[in-house]
Amino acid sequence: MADKRSTNINIKNRKASFEYEFLEKYIAGIQLFGTEIKSIRGGKANLTDAYCFFRNSELWIQGMHIAEYWWGNFNNHDPKRERKLLLSRRELNKLERKSQDKGLTMIALRMFVNDRGFAKLEIALARGKKTYDKREDIRQRDSKRELDRLRKR
Repeated sequence: MADKRSTNINIKNRKASFEYEFLEKYIAGIQLFGTEIKSIRGGKANLTDAYCFFRNSELWIQGMHIAEYWWGNFNNHDPKRERKLLLSRRELNKLERKSQDKGLTMIALRMFVNDRGFAKLEIALARGKKTYDKREDIRQRDSKRELDRLRKR
């Protein structure tokens, strides 16, 4: 009988697309404890304030909240701890060089569980938007919504 894993986990950082312009996107693995992956499969994670940084040529994520596992005991994890991200050395070197540029940051966009049951994180090299860019996005979204309404009639 086939193993049925819940792969419909898709936790998004909705605020990111409004605040940042994405330059490049990457899919990274996450180094997790057992109680963390169980909480993620239960949908108990938040990426709103998550950002990535380099320490000793390794990529880490800070500010990602994974709630404590309900059935966890004294071995339960710290919800706000730093977690190591897993990428190939070539991707890490490229990201480290580009992240040194002024005004660029690395943020978490989306967390999901792949077909094999591993938690993955989509991160992006991003540049913060100015206020007038945000207003332009709102205008475009409103005009698109208005066109969709007219098409339905």
